[in-house]
Amino acid sequence: MNLQTKIPLKKQSKNQIDYNSNVLLFGSCFSENIGKKLDYFKFQNLQNPFGILFHPKAIETLISNAVGNKIYSEGDVFLNNEQWHCYDAHSKLSNTSKNYLINQLNEQIDLTSSKLKRASHIIITFGTAWVYRDIKTDSIVANCHKVPQKLFKKELLSVQEITNSLKNILSLIRSVNNDVLVVFTVSPIRHTKDGFVQNTQSKAHLITAIHQVINNQSFYFPSFEIMMDELRDYRFYNEDMIHPNQVAINYIWDKFKTVWISDESFKVMEEVDTIQKGLKHKPFNLKSQAHQKFLQNLEAKKNQIHSHFPHIVF
Repeated sequence: MNLQTKIPLKKQSKNQIDYNSNVLLFGSCFSENIGKKLDYFKFQNLQNPFGILFHPKAIETLISNAVGNKIYSEGDVFLNNEQWHCYDAHSKLSNTSKNYLINQLNEQIDLTSSKLKRASHIIITFGTAWVYRDIKTDSIVANCHKVPQKLFKKELLSVQEITNSLKNILSLIRSVNNDVLVVFTVSPIRHTKDGFVQNTQSKAHLITAIHQVINNQSFYFPSFEIMMDELRDYRFYNEDMIHPNQVAINYIWDKFKTVWISDESFKVMEEVDTIQKGLKHKPFNLKSQAHQKFLQNLEAKKNQIHSHFPHIVF
């Protein structure tokens, strides 16, 4: 008896992610979740240099600015609630110091530019097609930073607008790195503040647009479908009944790993996992011979991994 609706998945036949890959992640919370897994297993990666970005236009702006080597200045930031913000970035970059924020923005743009040129894989997760347009400047913002909503116009990006944005994103990426593989995915997290029907419409626009642009160098990973169909039970959600819990995150990661991580990397991942768990081990007696031997073995395992992959540091 089959008690689940399984999403058919096929192993990526070439150019899988391994320990020589450089992965760049942009977008909604799913990118953060996958990024944390890549961090844990010590893959080379950079996650959301401008913080979480929820919609295609925000990611397009970041990539465009990185490719164009934009230099941020005082005109790009503003003061609200005793902190300086930038409409292009998430509030995690906001700061009480104007100069610090501007320096951070420029450092992150430089880092993004560098990583775009060297990336082997780019993972882009979209959370919503709903956007806010600054009425004064007629520009779409990445984050409203709790500025009064009356200063913005809320809009739903059409399928064509999203498709055009994705084409621009791919064209910008290809202009500096023609060999990189791009993986699109849609976050399974519901944006309930937009409304349940409106959230479903938003996700439908995103998924439809993605399928207009995927080709032999850009792909779609069905994280949204896995959550909706394979994990359609509230035991896979946090207490808010909106965000996937750790069980669901681990499950979707295993599916992603099956498709995109090379089989040769699995053994290294097991060794890294053993070391990571060893580092969290809390002994009963710090000075015991058994614990000292445990530490020596752990150090030997770390050195062995580092000898094969110098970028891996615990």
